[in-house]
Amino acid sequence: MEGLMLARVLRDLSGQLPARTLGWAFPDETTAALLLDGVGNLVLSYRPPQPVVFVSRERLRGDPHNGFQRFLAARVRGDLLRAEQLKLDRVFALHFAGESGFVDQPPVRLLFEVTGRNANLLVLGEGEGFEGRIVLAAREITGSRNRFRTVRTGGTYTPPPPYDKLDPRTLSEAEAQSLAELPLGRWRERLDGLGPLLSAELCRRAGLAPGEAPGDRWPQALGALRSLVDDPTVSEGVMHEGAREAARSEKAAQLRKALREPLDKRLTLVQNQLADVGRAEQGLETAAQDRAEADLLMAYAHTVEPGASSALLPAFDGSGEVPVALDPQLSAVQNAEKRYTRSRRREDVYERLAEREPALRAELEEAQSRLAQLDAASLENLEALAATLQAERPEKSPYGLRFTTPGGFEALVGRNNKENATLTHRIGRSLDHWFHAQGYPGSHVLVRSGGRDLDLPDILYAARLAAAHSKARGSSNVAVDYTRIKHVWKPRGAPAGQVHYTDQKTVFVDGTLPEG
Repeated sequence: MEGLMLARVLRDLSGQLPARTLGWAFPDETTAALLLDGVGNLVLSYRPPQPVVFVSRERLRGDPHNGFQRFLAARVRGDLLRAEQLKLDRVFALHFAGESGFVDQPPVRLLFEVTGRNANLLVLGEGEGFEGRIVLAAREITGSRNRFRTVRTGGTYTPPPPYDKLDPRTLSEAEAQSLAELPLGRWRERLDGLGPLLSAELCRRAGLAPGEAPGDRWPQALGALRSLVDDPTVSEGVMHEGAREAARSEKAAQLRKALREPLDKRLTLVQNQLADVGRAEQGLETAAQDRAEADLLMAYAHTVEPGASSALLPAFDGSGEVPVALDPQLSAVQNAEKRYTRSRRREDVYERLAEREPALRAELEEAQSRLAQLDAASLENLEALAATLQAERPEKSPYGLRFTTPGGFEALVGRNNKENATLTHRIGRSLDHWFHAQGYPGSHVLVRSGGRDLDLPDILYAARLAAAHSKARGSSNVAVDYTRIKHVWKPRGAPAGQVHYTDQKTVFVDGTLPEG
């Protein structure tokens, strides 16, 4: 149900309010019908993904099917004073006066989110507008189901963020003319209250194809829009095609969101890694200063007083004296060695990261390109891409990611410390092979060889899995150790995933996933 359709229902209803309520009926577990004196039944069907609201003269019956409906029957009472819509969003509130009796019922608001698969019906405390305390919700929305918005009984209700769109009810000729070069089927991107159904109906009434821009015929399009505001009824043919388009649009949006999520995460990771390269490059200046001060200390060590916290040493180029801070507990030579060590560490970090920079920039460009393609992709292209990614994705198992080596052995990759420990200490047998990137935090890789020796292609395949699932991902010439499980043990008191091992051999591979 789209915003203009909802506005028409509420406009017709508001002309007959306030109205005396004659009781609730509940035809099913997600439908509530309120009988209004002189109006009929106001039917609120809040079943996702197609919630609707309408007025019916049909006689409806039914007792409450659940606790929420029992609460409606008992607590949402008194005259229906007014109905108000949030702009042209699919959200509206019904204001009830409450009633006096043996047990007084205070005024409340019944708020209906007619929002497709997120449909909900909520009872709010007395108040104005669309905010307030949630007395009871038909559907509890927690952070595990929606990370952007929660709806919980007892919490504070915040309406969905409104769209920054033009109101078709007050659209001026100048605003309509500004839309003249936009295809009529896309006017809904700029106009509030229109969805796929009404957009298709607008095209039919204007006599234009959805992909056709009105151009000089914008007055004709504006007239069609105004007729749609007055009567948002959809013809049968448009209803069929529009519903199909709506389903396709929703499916495309879901696929696009699912495909974007891993790309967005990868893009963020690559951007952070490139930022590390930039920080390491800045550290070269500090490394150069440390090395210069170390050279001075080595050259003039005999002039530095023991226990001094600083020294003024002559610059090599004769430009004056250079102040050098010292650790008083160390000699001049030891202070110099400390600076040399610190300088080498910064230089090594930069060299290691700089080696990965071209690959990271290529990966960044590829991720940005794929995101742009996703935004413009049709439903068919999205489905094909999803199928391709599903086929490429390794089969998941309770014990980590599962791969198959060229020799046909099963290789399991731990996804966290707990799985690393499970693979190494519970799943692996004594003669199975174990791989880990040398000197980097990362996954344990278990090759279930059953005691058989591994050929070189299997060893290199598993080693690349270990390198690609470690902090050395993307680097070249990564050292990977491998040994039998019987030579791997957990130190006493060590956290999950931390091990010692012996009798290892080492191979050097690229930190990228192997093909196949």
